[in-house]
Amino acid sequence: MDETFDLIEREIQDYCEAHTSAESDVLYRLYRETNLKVMQPRMLSCKNQGTFLEMISRLCHPKRILELGTYTGYSAICLAQGLADGGLLFTIEKKIELENIIQKYIHEAGLTDKIKVLFGNAMDIVPTLDQTWDLIFIDADKINYLNYYNLLIDRLAENGIMLADNVLWSKKVVDATQDHDRDTIALRQFNDYIQQDKRVKNMILPFRDGIMMIEKVKK
Repeated sequence: MDETFDLIEREIQDYCEAHTSAESDVLYRLYRETNLKVMQPRMLSCKNQGTFLEMISRLCHPKRILELGTYTGYSAICLAQGLADGGLLFTIEKKIELENIIQKYIHEAGLTDKIKVLFGNAMDIVPTLDQTWDLIFIDADKINYLNYYNLLIDRLAENGIMLADNVLWSKKVVDATQDHDRDTIALRQFNDYIQQDKRVKNMILPFRDGIMMIEKVKK
């Protein structure tokens, strides 16, 4: 039964990708190089997710975007497509060794004046950024998701959108055998906290590995 379910999921995923607009040449080459040269390429956003992020950004037309977890820059490039004139995306990545590939493709995408890459620990860097965020994408260490949320919710603009990736964690959040897994516990706590927070409206999109979409409502 599980094998059949997994097969159906793969078939649906393939169908969805076949019916999603093609990614740009820059994104395609970034995807290929990441898979060929970088460890843990599974962390990379796929074409479907990248298109979703780009469309959300275009709908929000944000002046300021914050991304936690750059990896090789695929999602940052997608998000930056929707920036308003004069807008800026700040993205924070812990691994300095990824700088060359990140900057290479940001340059090739023509976005060097729209994306500011910061390297270091997001928990240290976020408090130093004196910005109000229109759109936030969290795709960093899962242990700190709730900490990131609490750091950022007061800096999220009214009706601003926060997206948190991997909130289904390969179905582990509903798997009782994962009750001792630290990442799973942290994500469950994050999801439960958001569900109870009256400052926001939220929903989990059962898309890829799950995206929590959060809108900060007016007071």
